[in-house]
Amino acid sequence: MTVLEFILSNNEYLEDLITRSTYHSNAIEGSTLTYAETYAILYNDNSFKIEGKEPREIYEAINHKNALELVFSNLKSQEPYDERFIKKLNETINRNIKDTEGYRKVQVFIRGSEHIPPEPAKMPNLMNYFVYNCNHDTDDIFSKVAKYHIDFERIHPFEDGNGRTGRLLINYELIKNNLAPAVIEKDDRVKYFEFLRNVDYTGLAQWIRDLSTNENDRMKKFGYED
Repeated sequence: MTVLEFILSNNEYLEDLITRSTYHSNAIEGSTLTYAETYAILYNDNSFKIEGKEPREIYEAINHKNALELVFSNLKSQEPYDERFIKKLNETINRNIKDTEGYRKVQVFIRGSEHIPPEPAKMPNLMNYFVYNCNHDTDDIFSKVAKYHIDFERIHPFEDGNGRTGRLLINYELIKNNLAPAVIEKDDRVKYFEFLRNVDYTGLAQWIRDLSTNENDRMKKFGYED
């Protein structure tokens, strides 16, 4: 059984993965939802009352779940990894929040980073090269995932949701290569941003390898056999 087949056939693990991925990815970007609140929103747990949260945070949780399900759907149907898919992923992340479409048309800046992303006019060419190079890269999968994640975040092709989109693309590549996904936890936010800030391809590659190995061990507790 492949990693994707296990994820889609084991409802307990599917809920676990979606909830953790959504909670941590959104928390990295500043969401104040708790893990329990995230689960309640995603799986209609009416026994848990949610109060005092901004509508944006609720949409962020729902959108991330839908975007992760889009990743699974794309992999299951073996659709191409192309610009259309990446744009659709980001549009799903931003639905009912910014409702952006396509690449950004404004200059953006990354909070806490000295790096200034390239001007918007360069997005079409940069992303064309990004997708082509990613699809033709034969490097070790963890080195490849780390390189293209850092490159994606430095390009920052969208007006909003670049971090969430980029982390979903990490797991797209890992699952596509029959590897366990990597869940970057909010407590490791500083460590994660340091890899990005320092353009540390090697360090990020090893960390993603470790995260994937840890997730593989977690999957086994749900009955996965590799």
